[in-house]
Amino acid sequence: MSKTGNILIVDDDLDILTAGRLLLRRQFGNVVTCSDPEQVPELLAANDIDVVLLDMNFGPGESSGEQGLYWLGRILEIDPEAVVVMITAHGNVNTAVDAMKQGATDFVAKPWQNEKVVATISAALKLRQSREETETLRQTNEVLMRETGPADRDIIGESAQLQSVMDLVRRAGPTDANVLILGENGTGKELIARELHRESARARNVFLSIDMGSISESLFESELFGHRKGAFTNADQDRIGRIQAANGGTLFLDEIGNLPLSLQAKLLSVLEQRQVTAVGSNQAEAFDVRIIAATNLPPSRLRDPEYFRPDLLFRLNTVEIEMPPLRDRRDDIMPIAWHYLELFSRKYGGKRRSFTPASETALLEYAWPGNVRSLRHAVERAVILAPSEVIEPHDLQLDYSSEVAPEAAPASSIPTILNLDHLEKETILKALRKHGFNISRAANELGLTRASLYRRMEKHDI
Repeated sequence: MSKTGNILIVDDDLDILTAGRLLLRRQFGNVVTCSDPEQVPELLAANDIDVVLLDMNFGPGESSGEQGLYWLGRILEIDPEAVVVMITAHGNVNTAVDAMKQGATDFVAKPWQNEKVVATISAALKLRQSREETETLRQTNEVLMRETGPADRDIIGESAQLQSVMDLVRRAGPTDANVLILGENGTGKELIARELHRESARARNVFLSIDMGSISESLFESELFGHRKGAFTNADQDRIGRIQAANGGTLFLDEIGNLPLSLQAKLLSVLEQRQVTAVGSNQAEAFDVRIIAATNLPPSRLRDPEYFRPDLLFRLNTVEIEMPPLRDRRDDIMPIAWHYLELFSRKYGGKRRSFTPASETALLEYAWPGNVRSLRHAVERAVILAPSEVIEPHDLQLDYSSEVAPEAAPASSIPTILNLDHLEKETILKALRKHGFNISRAANELGLTRASLYRRMEKHDI
């Protein structure tokens, strides 16, 4: 078997250094010895040391252990994850215990027993490797969180409504308060949740998202709380639940409004006790998780006890943030559209593309029933299907079928604004929307030539 581990022995007794080197080099990869602790910083910098074997006293007549404690502190300053085993005389065990309270891993007493020294160093080496693996996993997790999060992590917008939301995020983010995010589908609730996480002290830990509406009632407890081997059919191994997996970080409960009342009670109990018991276990385990929840339910239905438990709502909405629909923040439509146009232009061939004025008007006038999500899809579709580098209104393929056509309006309805310019503009817009901003068809329905329609669109800044 190949030998692993780099060991540094620091002792002013040359016999100890020789005996230690001869003993340990048979078991470990490399053994470095040092009789002067002043050389320790240089040796740590020059060698990838896994375990330091450090004497408590240096120099004749020293027995207080103060020197060993001093150098223990210096080593931990240089490398906070360092694994240090103290060397002490039999009569100085209390001092060695003090060293362990200050960060030492273990101690060996002189004169030592070879088997005891090898076992202690082996255990210390495993601890060092475990710490390195943990740090590697933490860094890997941090990278994965950045790379596997939404491709569009930036929250784009200039409207006063969005700035008001971001102000709430900046104030609530650094706290550990539970947050409930309300809003229609596609408004960006998960982006807000991730921004809250990034603003918090938990930002370097995991952000775990769960779609509560997709978890069946039969698997709810297993998914969230975990299970033990043999707890039910096909439970062939222990499994950690989502709540424990997010320990130290943020748990995002998406579409919380879709959770049945019976499961709401189970979730409430766990959140109140801050403990979770895996299926098939009798042992409750504490967890430290910040809860952010989101739902597309309207506030009136969310506060109806027949649909949602008031006590659970109280637990979730310490801070409540409502994401306005895109139709209510028109100032954000074009910045978002241009963002996606650049994004998908790079993705699909790299050609620079642009919107025509008529396309921009179509984007601004559309109701966006699917909010930002449907805007993204419309722009992506246009980039893929447009025959040229200029995006025309018909390339967006906007669906106006849900809008009321002019002729479908009640015959008795009379416009409240009778200004002729205003009525002309509204009529032109209705015709354009009806025909997906196809200029020829809209002009034909209005009884105009294409040139006449263009002049009127320019007149009304359409």
